[in-house]
Amino acid sequence: MIRIGVIGVGSMGKNHVRIYSEMDGVELVGISDVNKELVEELAHTFNTTPYTDYKKLLAQGLDAVSIVVPTKMHTSVTLDALNAGVNVLVEKPIADTLENADLMINAAKEKGLMLMVGHIERFNPAVIKLKQIIESGLLGKVVSISTRRVGAYNPRIRDVGVILDIGVHDVDIISYLYGKKIDQVYTIAGANIHSSEDHASIHLRFEHDYSGLVDVNWLTPHKVRTLTAVGVAGVAYLDYLKQSLVLHDKEWVREAKVEPKEPLLNELQYFVRCVANKEQPHPNGVDGKHALEACMAAITSYHEEKVIDI
Repeated sequence: MIRIGVIGVGSMGKNHVRIYSEMDGVELVGISDVNKELVEELAHTFNTTPYTDYKKLLAQGLDAVSIVVPTKMHTSVTLDALNAGVNVLVEKPIADTLENADLMINAAKEKGLMLMVGHIERFNPAVIKLKQIIESGLLGKVVSISTRRVGAYNPRIRDVGVILDIGVHDVDIISYLYGKKIDQVYTIAGANIHSSEDHASIHLRFEHDYSGLVDVNWLTPHKVRTLTAVGVAGVAYLDYLKQSLVLHDKEWVREAKVEPKEPLLNELQYFVRCVANKEQPHPNGVDGKHALEACMAAITSYHEEKVIDI
């Protein structure tokens, strides 16, 4: 039985609590949040123990913990968890600065513990299928991947702009699908309804002639989450929301068989398996830092109006 806790039970954290509470082989030992009324109500619903001080939860002999607090708190809470001997799944982005990401990565390495970063779209069934198709060579050499992640602004997002809030998903996915690190970033962006950028076109350059384009905004009144992968032998059109994947080549238009499943359930099941089997997870801290570094470069590029090398 894997003993697990959740720190931070806001809109995303609640889903971690729900899934862990229903998972075989997992004991949801407790949940923590500074909102006493919220954490007590949720603990009652899911038959677990509430804590307003997360350090008391970490003292309960946990095997692992999900950290779903605001980004600026990721480092301090993660370091406390690692120092308590607890494996960590921290939500994306890994941290608020690259220096803090390094502190987290180094602490996990020193303690011999897991640090997984919650880049949930890697666990979307359509993305899993596309990764398999790309690696099979069905599309030939893939040279361009573009994404569109747009929708209305959520007022609860105050501490970061659209690049770090939702652009980081696709920056990570494009790097993941290529199996390559990003070399250069150039961004055109602007701020209209938010103190930080609320729309951005992020251009990613990889080695040789591989390219990526991430289009994000909080200005579109309807939600769109799509990806296009262009190869020399075919094109793949992916819809994150519908979990659909359509392939086009010179002879056929066909839809890949994708078994629908909640991405977060996939992610948390994978995390629990890694903890149980003592296997290092992916995306790990290094993967999370690369996505953060690319997004930080995108923000710098936007402000300085120039290409940024990574």
